[in-house]
Amino acid sequence: MTLPLFDEDAPRPRPELPLQDGATVRNLVGVMRRLLADDGCPWDREQTLQTLRKYTLEEACEVIDAIDSGSKDAHREELGDLLLQIVFQAELTRREGSFGLDDVVEGIVHKLVSRHPHVFGDVEAETSDEVLSNWEKLKAKEKAGRGLLDGLPRNLPSLLRSQRIGEKVERVGFDWPNVAGSRAKVTEELRELDEAIASGDADAIEDELGDTLFALVNMARHVKVDAEGALRRTADKFSRRFKHVEKRVNDEHGGWGDPSSGNLPLDVLDRYWDEAKAAERAKGQP
Repeated sequence: MTLPLFDEDAPRPRPELPLQDGATVRNLVGVMRRLLADDGCPWDREQTLQTLRKYTLEEACEVIDAIDSGSKDAHREELGDLLLQIVFQAELTRREGSFGLDDVVEGIVHKLVSRHPHVFGDVEAETSDEVLSNWEKLKAKEKAGRGLLDGLPRNLPSLLRSQRIGEKVERVGFDWPNVAGSRAKVTEELRELDEAIASGDADAIEDELGDTLFALVNMARHVKVDAEGALRRTADKFSRRFKHVEKRVNDEHGGWGDPSSGNLPLDVLDRYWDEAKAAERAKGQP
């Protein structure tokens, strides 16, 4: 019998950690209360829900970056930073008499149990699609009188929000039956964008550009592509290639120079750009 080869350098799965019940969260609550005490940290004591808004979004994005990096240490650290925002805000609202951290946890526990009747009740759901369908029905029942799109955060990144809008209206049949209809809509919106540009009407241009982007996001959903991820991938690719252009400009021309004296010819910059593309393709990068 031939035994399979064993790769000494192959990554091995980590042993499962012992169960953790979140008992240490009380330590974070204690630190937060100390920081907000009368003799605590001046900066923390000045914060409000409004000033913390930007940090909440920033920390959530840093969690995503940590996931993408594959670094478990970074992921652990960034989850802690995001948890701090939850504890921070819950302590502020507790002090104003609205709700506290225990109320937050109790609320999400109740929601999870009530929206998983196939686990905690007698409803059957064998597939993810059935689970999502039940979830939406339960949400609609819980939030009777609220519109289908009312639950989507307005402050989501616009591409993500647009794709989530498409997913929600698709579930009630308000959608193209296939990608062909979606693709035709992109062509229609591009034509209207061209007309707006020709008119020189700035408001019309903005409106039609938004319609075109929305149509592209809708098409992305039909071809099962994450629009946010696709654009992020292109932005990363552009940034990577532009670094090569910038290096070549520094090496060959001593830097960008003073814009008032004129930029480098575009054909020179394009040549450096093509070098970056060729180098990536030689490495098998798309």
